[in-house]
Amino acid sequence: MKFIGRQSELSKLNDEYNRESSFVVIYGRRRVGKTTLIKEFLKGKTAFYFLATEELENQSMKRLAGVVGRTIQNNLLQKAVFSDWLDLFQIIADYKLEEKKVLVIDEFPYLVKANAAFPSVLQNAWDELFKESKVMLILSGSLIGMMQKHALAYDSPLYGRRTAQMRLVQLPFSDVYGAQQITFGEAVEQYAVTGGVPKYLEFFQDNHALIDQLKETTLSKNGFLYEEPYFLLKSESMTGVNYFSIIKAIADGNHKLGKIAGVLGQETSALTPYLATLAGLGFIEKRTPVTEKNPEKSRKGLYFIADNFIRFWFRYVYPYKGELELDNMQIVLDELGKDFRENFVAFAFEDICRGIFADLCRKNVIAFSPSRIGAYWLNDYDSDTEIDVMAVDHQHKLLFAGECKYHRKPVDAPVYFNLKEKVAGSGEIARVFPQYQTIYGLFSKSGFSPRMHDLAKENREVLLIHEDSLIAK
Repeated sequence: MKFIGRQSELSKLNDEYNRESSFVVIYGRRRVGKTTLIKEFLKGKTAFYFLATEELENQSMKRLAGVVGRTIQNNLLQKAVFSDWLDLFQIIADYKLEEKKVLVIDEFPYLVKANAAFPSVLQNAWDELFKESKVMLILSGSLIGMMQKHALAYDSPLYGRRTAQMRLVQLPFSDVYGAQQITFGEAVEQYAVTGGVPKYLEFFQDNHALIDQLKETTLSKNGFLYEEPYFLLKSESMTGVNYFSIIKAIADGNHKLGKIAGVLGQETSALTPYLATLAGLGFIEKRTPVTEKNPEKSRKGLYFIADNFIRFWFRYVYPYKGELELDNMQIVLDELGKDFRENFVAFAFEDICRGIFADLCRKNVIAFSPSRIGAYWLNDYDSDTEIDVMAVDHQHKLLFAGECKYHRKPVDAPVYFNLKEKVAGSGEIARVFPQYQTIYGLFSKSGFSPRMHDLAKENREVLLIHEDSLIAK
């Protein structure tokens, strides 16, 4: 699969490369494309790339010696035995003293598992060798908790030495869709399953039906993604039943803390540590209405699964593991036929629309400088006052309220009138954003009726977004 997106990350890495010396920490969940980004960045550069594994420390030293020997074309070094990391690092620092070099230690946490003192060893290497040499050091890792603890935290020996850090997240829909040769609807449905995880995208090809690929990759007990969430949670040592139960409850549509606790039969206070851990690792996220001035303290916060594939797996795979183990996919296929497009994809489409709106603002296609983009609800996400896309522009005192329709038929005027009523009927919106002008936006996969086109032409406050493009008036 060709390299997609990550242009801002590549630009940042190149900026760091142009410094005299630099120390970059890159982390993010498995499959998100850290190694692919690093290898793209390394093209054309003198680089020592070392992938750590779960092995004894002396074996890691031996493999790094091999990497160094091959890079500097020294066959004797490949056979040498080292007992001190600093000896190896000295060779790297001394190689072509006037030339910039990059040392990558990928999956850094495995070296910490083998030797808890390795961060101190690396601190010494940076302070005594790399900092004054033309060396760019990159530490990368998928174990988010360990990366935060051993590379970023205040009490880590490496604290204060990094010159940059980046937490890699999933690719946005716009980057993925821009690299595909499929229709907008097909791209939305695929993204609703894979999200922007590059590794997953490798298993979903443009010229094959999505359902057939799901059968092969996810619904078959021999499929690559059949047990993916188990591996992801296990990698972070999150093997407790509570983690799976919480994600399953959210996948079933329980977003309020009280509802999740009720489904699981536990006190809300008992769930809070688990939710915080899942959120910190990027498996779930807590969202609050755009109207909340202090989101972190809001009691209106709702929990959502932050990964489309995990949401899909807990909705369509986990409940039917017994049948799938017996090679009975039909029950899952029946479930997919009931609500995949109308419910599951339509929900993911709302997130996609928020990203589309952000892109249109960033490109100045829409004259709006968002301070925050999200959604709005009064009490819960399925309430009558829920607004799919809501953004605020404090600089120009503007609000944006948007409705997303993943329908086969064009969107008609009643959708617009209903959206206006929601905004007008919300005393909370008027109270929090007094004297703010409201712009209304409708997002549609299937276009708009002639009547809706006429209304948009007559009203500057109405924007029509068909697929990922604003319709010119």
